This record gives sequence, C-alpha cells and structure tokens, in this order.
Amino acid sequence: MQPRRWRLILNGKAAGDDGVRSAVAAWREQGIDLDVRVTWESGDAERYVAEAIADGVDTVIAGGGDGTLSEVATTLAHRDEPAAALPSLGLLPLGTANDFASAAGIPVTPDDALGLIAARPAEPFDLLRIETGDEVQWCANVASGGFGTQVTVETHDGLKDLLGGLAYLITGLSRLGRIDPVQARLHGPDFAWQGGFVALGVGNGRQAGGGQALCPDARIDDGLLDVTIIPELDGEIAATLGALVTGGKRAALEHVAVRQRLPWLEIESDAAITLNLDGEPVQAARFRIDCVRHRLRLHLPAECPLREGAAAD
Repeated sequence: MQPRRWRLILNGKAAGDDGVRSAVAAWREQGIDLDVRVTWESGDAERYVAEAIADGVDTVIAGGGDGTLSEVATTLAHRDEPAAALPSLGLLPLGTANDFASAAGIPVTPDDALGLIAARPAEPFDLLRIETGDEVQWCANVASGGFGTQVTVETHDGLKDLLGGLAYLITGLSRLGRIDPVQARLHGPDFAWQGGFVALGVGNGRQAGGGQALCPDARIDDGLLDVTIIPELDGEIAATLGALVTGGKRAALEHVAVRQRLPWLEIESDAAITLNLDGEPVQAARFRIDCVRHRLRLHLPAECPLREGAAAD
C-alpha cells in the first residue's frame, strides 16, 4: 500500500516554528509522505499547488492563518478540475487570530492539527466567489466591510506579533470614537437594503478580525451566504461595536443586525468601498458574491459546528 502523500504549503513567517518542525518529523515517522514548501512572495502558493497536483499529492495543507487558508483554497478553486479530482485541503493554524480554525474547532497545536487530517476524511466545503469588474477572487471564511475591516487593516503587524489576537481589540477600541458609516446598496434574491452600515459580514465561516462573530449561524457546506449588516445607529454604535470587538457578543449583534441567507449578493456604492477577503483588502464600487457549493473538500473535526445539520449554539 502506498503511503499517503501530503504537501504542506507553509507561510514563510512560520518557517522557523519548532512545533511545526517536530510535528512534521513525527508524522513522517508514522508513514506519511510529507513534503514542505515555504511561501516567500506572491505567486508561490499557486506554483506549489500546481506542483502538488502534478505530483499526485493526496492532501494540500495550508500552514498559516486565514489569509494562507484562503490563498491555498483560491489556487485550488480556480482550476478546471471538479472537487473530487483535486487534492483534499487541510489546515495547520499558525496565524494571529485563526478565525476560521477557531470557529470550526480545528486544533491549533501542530501535531493535533496534522492528526486531525490523518484521522478524518475530507468533506465538501463551500467557497465564496467574488467578482469586481473583470477580476475574480475567492474567499474561504468571511468577506467583511466597515468597522471590522478598518480594525484589521489598521492593526500593525508588529502589534500582532507581540500580542496576537489582543492586537485587534486594542486597535478596535482606539477607533470607537471615529466610526464612519459606509454608504451602499445591497440586493439578492427577494432581498434589498440600502443605507449606511458600520459593519458588514458575508460569511461562509462565522468570525473575522480576531473574533468578531458577524455571521454566528453560518454553515460552510449549505450553499448559502450568511449576510449580516450592522446599520448606523445613533447612541448605540459604541456599545454594540465594543461588544463585537471584545468577543462578538451574540445579544448585541441580534439587537441591531439585519440578517439574510442568500445564494448570492451584490453590493454597490457610488464610491469605491473596501471589503476584507480573509485578510486581503479589496476596493471596488461593485461586488458580486456567489456561494459556490461544495467547491473543495476539507478535513474537519467530527463535531465541527460549521457543518450543515450541526447542533445550534
């Protein structure tokens, strides 16, 4: 019997992580054919995924944060092959906040994360497909706009390295007195909304920006976007946004949110606005977001709360 073949695509910032090195060595000793490729510049993930497919690799593992997961998922998603013909996708969480891994219940310890991939079969997994003019991008977790996007964009890398997810809290609290609503028009099947929002989440996953649970009921395999709009609200902005930044309090979110579940959504504005696609800010005056059902296969815990049919929180 041929050994299982894995290819770990590792964010360059984690190349010296002793825990990763030990975990890779341990799983090689258990018979896994595990090679490592380290990203250094734009385009590396694309090249490494193409190489893995040509080599007949069984599983491609994204080693990094939400941005690395999205980058590796994107390189798989825009290929012509159907999901069943592509390598399965695994996640080794090594980012600042690990929002997707946290919501999905994926272990953050390297040995345990690789153990999950070894123990659990890959399952169908949706992706968000985002069109901006002639450009097409993909998103694995959450596309967010407004306050949360500014927090993520403005949080300094050095602060994240020093404080981890707490860095988002500090940056968010520093912005509470200067929240500017984003004016936009949103529509989808049997849904239309327009006005100013201070936070927007379009979720495949549930949280972004270091724990902001903008889409608390999202499922990653149901073929639907979970859309949450936090409109501008006089006298309630600081309290509501403060609760979101400090842990995404469900009660605060439900009190003010406009929520829909849609297969697709279009966002338009008179001026370019910014959406954060798993850590990658993108500016455009019009976005078309589609949920592409079961585009990839992902290794998930047996009790993953993000799967369709999982018990509600």
